[in-house]
Amino acid sequence: MESVRAVGGKITGIIELIKFEHSIFALPFAMMTLFMVYGGTPELTKTCWIVVAMVSARSASMCFNRIVDYTYDLKNPRTSERPLQSGKVSGIEAWIFTVVMSVIFLASAWMLNGLAFGLAFAVLPVLLGYSFLKRFTVFSHLILGVSLGLSPMGVWVAVTETVSLVSVLLCLGVTFWVAGFDVFYALQDVEFDKKEGLSSIPARFGVEKSLSIAVVFHILTMGMFVAAGALGGMGAVYYLGLAVIAAFLAYEHRTVRARGLEKINMAFFTVNGIVSILFFMFSALDIYVRK
Repeated sequence: MESVRAVGGKITGIIELIKFEHSIFALPFAMMTLFMVYGGTPELTKTCWIVVAMVSARSASMCFNRIVDYTYDLKNPRTSERPLQSGKVSGIEAWIFTVVMSVIFLASAWMLNGLAFGLAFAVLPVLLGYSFLKRFTVFSHLILGVSLGLSPMGVWVAVTETVSLVSVLLCLGVTFWVAGFDVFYALQDVEFDKKEGLSSIPARFGVEKSLSIAVVFHILTMGMFVAAGALGGMGAVYYLGLAVIAAFLAYEHRTVRARGLEKINMAFFTVNGIVSILFFMFSALDIYVRK
């Protein structure tokens, strides 16, 4: 019984460590792309391998980030009780999990097609390398965006063995969307980042300029999604969805400006989780309406 509890505790610790619930940010965009490529309901086996690839890639990336940032997270009062810092998950366990997830990602890419497998070896360093960038450049927010934005391109490659302009535009849309809300998230650690010499946008440019940069990122997000819809032949329901999403993003910006750090978690998780789900729902509905 004790061993079962111990295993359950480790699983819970790993799930907490990698923030598994944050998979909601990228997965709906990948699924939307899948529906777009198929023009309707996608093939089941292909879909399953794509989901495995996405979840394993994100899990490897997140766990590696926690390993690399161990010292910073231990110093930061906001993160000092995370599973690695508290001992719920050991360093060795985190490394094993990262390696296993990386192997599963490569294996699932191999199951999709040759091009996906080859490109997976280029994608993995991007997913893992992001963890070091905050030490050197304010562009770390955009690289994090790219790591999630690659999901639509990966889906396109997985199904068609090609990279289309539509998938590139979707990638850029997700990239700027993630970068925008990651700027919000970094507002929580402005003083800590300055003290430790970390290069977040808020630490470099201050709160007011950072909020304006986030606005620019999200305007670019909407522009990329509009262009992707036009090039991909999407219809009125899709654009209605974009209008609703724009309203949620505007609400997010207004709330953070008015309430500051008090509403960061709401802006980061709740609103952006809704945005990703709405994007999928309206896109899929548009595809079925036009069939």
